[in-house]
Amino acid sequence: MIPSLAWGDSLDRRFAIVGNRTPSRGKLNLNDLPGSGGRMDVLVRAVNSALFISHGIRKNSQIVVHLMGGGLPRRVFFDGCELRGVRPDERSIAGHFKSLMKTPIPPIGHFTEVSRGIRQSGGDIFQTLKEWDLEGIDCYALDAKGSAFESVNLTGKCGFVLSDDLELELGDIGIHIGSLSLGETWLQGHSCISVMHHILDSQIQ
Repeated sequence: MIPSLAWGDSLDRRFAIVGNRTPSRGKLNLNDLPGSGGRMDVLVRAVNSALFISHGIRKNSQIVVHLMGGGLPRRVFFDGCELRGVRPDERSIAGHFKSLMKTPIPPIGHFTEVSRGIRQSGGDIFQTLKEWDLEGIDCYALDAKGSAFESVNLTGKCGFVLSDDLELELGDIGIHIGSLSLGETWLQGHSCISVMHHILDSQIQ
């Protein structure tokens, strides 16, 4: 099962992003994240938005990055509650991916610690959604065609799924997944995460 956050209140949140073309193994050119990294730039910006605030890290947030661009899929977990030694810039975050892409992909269900607050495992987005479902996490796909967030009661354990520059395709996987829209304009993934943080942070009394 996915390493759990200490769910302390209704404002804790998880994010999952799919890197459709980002390789799960091999070399990563830090000077060409969009090209050689299969839009790794999109993924590292999502990590930044999910976890970092000015002069600190969100302790109540976690993001799972799915590297799906060929070969066995790899999942990388960044846990804000434990994260150490990661700077909030694209090159630093990408450097952690570069290192772990040289390591063997753990089997599904086995979580290997890469460094403090970073773990990895095999599996794709469907495996992550199954694990979230077992943990009782309400899951929403962020989709401009979905329901307006004002009509959704975001309480309890919430998880939000998004894709890189390609449209998210989940299909019918036998798990209820809501569809949440942040407006008619298609926003970049890291912007969607920032908006969701704002919405959830606004619930703090």
